[in-house]
Amino acid sequence: MAENKKSAVFVCLGNICRSPMAEAVFAHLVRERNLSDKWLIDSAATSDYHTGENPDSRAQSVMESHSIHMNHRARPLTANDFRKFDFIFGMDQSNIRDIKRQAPKNCKAKILLLGDYDPEGPCIIEDPYYMLPQMG
Repeated sequence: MAENKKSAVFVCLGNICRSPMAEAVFAHLVRERNLSDKWLIDSAATSDYHTGENPDSRAQSVMESHSIHMNHRARPLTANDFRKFDFIFGMDQSNIRDIKRQAPKNCKAKILLLGDYDPEGPCIIEDPYYMLPQMG
């Protein structure tokens, strides 16, 4: 776990839509509060389907429309992440199951569903990748 810093990694299936967006929004909020030196923030995937790829163009477009900078390359969740991060946030129940399956027995990170922190009530952050038409 990060020393003298809190740390969070946001996780979805491919790390090209939901989790890099969650990472970027969280980092944006942390910067707005002048707390960047207090947080280590990243995102990862439960799979290696898109390793090294930029976020999906639709995700980039949404973030640009809100003036939120997103700079990330997809990567899989690693064994080190379970030691490095205090909080591992999954986007849906399938992500949570996959994260828990990958977690080492001595995992100290808290594995949580990000949508449980929605001020309007718990929610599942559905995977938009297959829901919307692909952008060219």
